[in-house]
Amino acid sequence: MAKQITIIGLGQIGASVGLALEQYKSSIKRVGHDRKPEAAKAAQEQGAVDEINFNLPASVRNADMVVLSLPLHEIEETLEIIGPDLKEGAIVLDTAPAKAQVAEWAARSIPSGRTYVGLVPSIGPDHLLDVGAGLSSARADLFKESVFLVCPARNAAEKDVKLATDLLELLGAKPMFADPVEADGLMAALHTLPGLMAVALLNATVKQPGWKEARMMAGRPYALVSAAALYHEESAALVKMAEANRENVLRVLDNAIRSLTELRATIQSGEQKNVEEAVEDAYLGGMQWLKERLGADWQSEDRPNVEVPSFTDRFLGTWIKPSQAREKKK
Repeated sequence: MAKQITIIGLGQIGASVGLALEQYKSSIKRVGHDRKPEAAKAAQEQGAVDEINFNLPASVRNADMVVLSLPLHEIEETLEIIGPDLKEGAIVLDTAPAKAQVAEWAARSIPSGRTYVGLVPSIGPDHLLDVGAGLSSARADLFKESVFLVCPARNAAEKDVKLATDLLELLGAKPMFADPVEADGLMAALHTLPGLMAVALLNATVKQPGWKEARMMAGRPYALVSAAALYHEESAALVKMAEANRENVLRVLDNAIRSLTELRATIQSGEQKNVEEAVEDAYLGGMQWLKERLGADWQSEDRPNVEVPSFTDRFLGTWIKPSQAREKKK
């Protein structure tokens, strides 16, 4: 009998999870739900889910695994609604970039006998520099060779955590275990700060005299930086992330302000050599990161390897027949 995975939220992340699982549809039933009926229908037409259920509680009633791919400000209410309908043994995952807050909500709303495991996805190197968001940018290989932070609830059973990492292997990703507090520190710098810096750029330009003329000349550098604010489909998502992770966000904002202040002082000094060094250091650091990120060769570094449990031995061994697993991997 096919196991059911319910995906709630069918934007880029949720739909990409569904598309990656399409090759296993004979053994995994993909049920989709989105608060926008037209988005759910489009995701089904695109092949991201096998069926859609517009009733949120009913969509999870038979689910063995539930994936919440929602903006942070929608997760608390969603957990409250689906909690009573989660069947015994169900595993709930989420992809929000604020793990401590979601873990707290999950502890309140998910009944005993069900397990919560927090995830923070990253985009695979093949799509790192792609533009766009939402369903139109969903890809079956979006997570190929990427790393996911995995933040299990403290009471999560080992077998449930293994099933969560098994799912990541299906998506082509590797797990990196992290404490929710540690994950929040990383995400404040890597996810929320870029959005807030883009907000600062937009507020420093679109509200200034001369913007009526300047907007016609704003080009690629402006578009690339400002895109971090436009990435969030709703401003409420960025606001909620800043609120839920306030201490970390304030810390990284202070770092950013300090960096800008130092850069301003360097430029004001009139010492061209110092300005060149500051720009060159940033360029070299950025290019080194980009090379490493696109190469995704993290296992060659001098650190413990991330071990991923065998998908064939466990997840595929219980959810689909081993012979099918071997055929899928060919």
